[in-house]
Amino acid sequence: MAEIEVPQYFVCPISLQIMKDPVTAMTGISYDRESIEQWLMTAKNCTCPVTKQPLPRDSDLTQNHTLRRLIQAWCSENGVDRIPTPRPPLEKTHFQKLIRDLDVPQFHQSTLEKMHALASENERNRRYMAEAGVANAMVPLIIKSFKQGNTSSLEEALIILRLLWSEPTLKLLINENSDFINSLTWILQHHLDDNVKLVNEAMPILNSAIEISNSTLLSNLKLEFFKEITRVLRRRAVSQQALKSALHALIETCPLGRNRIKIVEAGAVFDLIELELEKPEKNITELIFILLAQLCSCADGREQFLKHAAGIAMLSKRILRVSPTTDDRAVHTLALIAKCSASMVFVKEMLRVGAVSKLCMVMQADCASYLKESARQILKLHSKTWNDSPCIQLYLLTRDQR
Repeated sequence: MAEIEVPQYFVCPISLQIMKDPVTAMTGISYDRESIEQWLMTAKNCTCPVTKQPLPRDSDLTQNHTLRRLIQAWCSENGVDRIPTPRPPLEKTHFQKLIRDLDVPQFHQSTLEKMHALASENERNRRYMAEAGVANAMVPLIIKSFKQGNTSSLEEALIILRLLWSEPTLKLLINENSDFINSLTWILQHHLDDNVKLVNEAMPILNSAIEISNSTLLSNLKLEFFKEITRVLRRRAVSQQALKSALHALIETCPLGRNRIKIVEAGAVFDLIELELEKPEKNITELIFILLAQLCSCADGREQFLKHAAGIAMLSKRILRVSPTTDDRAVHTLALIAKCSASMVFVKEMLRVGAVSKLCMVMQADCASYLKESARQILKLHSKTWNDSPCIQLYLLTRDQR
């Protein structure tokens, strides 16, 4: 069957799809409502996409009923799924009423379900909901669930908050109340093993909360917090987004206070190596190596790293195989251990698993000059041991001459 040609004037100039809710801008051009509203909200230079005339961000958009009816009639005649008649846009007052309904016990659950549906529907709803304070209303609701040990409406609240997340409106609220991070930690503690879906919703929000939290709040995080985040690294059933969020959260909090030691005590070094041995996707590998480099900057971290039988081999295998970021952090980690925690066992292990040869390859590869210098310094540190090994003479003899 030949592909049906859609009339050009039925297609939104922005999305290039059939318009579901055609509206006309003040420049006389019709667009799909969601596309033009998104354009007006995010465009750097707010102009009409077609005419390039100035178009104020708060421009009135007039529903084009005639065009919508023509599109619906054409769909019916050509066997295309009919475009449903859109509902009239909701106003902010509607969302303010929904917030009030949350306090009415018999309406509580149904109101959350309505909010979830509306937030998932389109960007316009999400913008109005955020302006009405729906996101702010979710924070105390999540804290209340934590204090009461009740998860009946928690998932809906988490989804709504994730969809409406806005740093400017939530930053002050979260920094004034450490119970919010405690609430999300409680979700990980009690539901990581029996409700992964809930954890998948909570973990990205926890990471976003950490990103906007002040240093005082983050410096006072307890060991239990890091233990629960580290458990996420072990739980293979969690989503990739939750896993990345856990790694970002640890990287963000690591430099503050005694957090580095707490992360090591939580067993993160071992779990990071185990996770990397499963050959995750590139961006997860980069996060793992960034975090390992931070943790190995302290003696306890290096000690834990060396206790894992595959640690040195894993670093060696990834160098020159993943990305410049991975190369940088891997060589940096080896340098930290070689300078501060090198034993004869470590030196011989580097030789045995090919780390010495890989450092020689770094010196010959198309790498940044500082990386080559770092590799050279590591090789110099224990050259007396490595120079006696016939397995690396070729690399050492053919390296760049300086």
